[in-house]
Amino acid sequence: MTTPTDPGHAEAGTRALLDALAQGGAPDEVVDLGQVFAGLGRRSFGMLLFIATLPAFIPVPGLAGAASGPLVMLIGAQLLVGRRTPWLPRFIARRGPRRRTLQRFRDRISPWLGRLERRVRPRNAELLDHRLATSWTGLLLLLLGLLLSLPIPFTNYVFGVLLLLFALALLERDGRLMAVAWTTGAVAVTASVLLSGQVAAWLAPMFDLLV
Repeated sequence: MTTPTDPGHAEAGTRALLDALAQGGAPDEVVDLGQVFAGLGRRSFGMLLFIATLPAFIPVPGLAGAASGPLVMLIGAQLLVGRRTPWLPRFIARRGPRRRTLQRFRDRISPWLGRLERRVRPRNAELLDHRLATSWTGLLLLLLGLLLSLPIPFTNYVFGVLLLLFALALLERDGRLMAVAWTTGAVAVTASVLLSGQVAAWLAPMFDLLV
């Protein structure tokens, strides 16, 4: 079976990686995330973020918050502290989504992803690899994952699209796209905090601990 970790796929584009995951086995097979990320290096953060974002596009109330939010926060925390490759608890690493679910996800975002892929390319690596840049990416993902975990109506798709920008920037090694993701992510976090009293109530204990 050909996987994204094979040498021929080591520098494959995002759609090629998703195709390999979606078509790499039986439709009901559960994807082993630990095997998927082996060999992708720092790009594995992007692929993990892609998969973590998947529930945000499934119209089941509460699914995105319960499934995506904590995993996005885990990714953000690891980037914040400077890890070069992601770590997952064993029970998560061995149980990813089913390939049929990945196929539906790929088919849903394929038109948008195809247009965006034509405009992204490896560039401005300092916006991806510099320690402060990596920490800033991690902090924004941590906050976006927290917001996704909260029961804020009509925000799953918004946060999902934002997280896909981060994922694509990491996968395609595009620092300019990461700068766009930073800007939109910071605006989304600020707007959510200012406009939602519920978010402010959830964040208040965190600020109390800091002061």
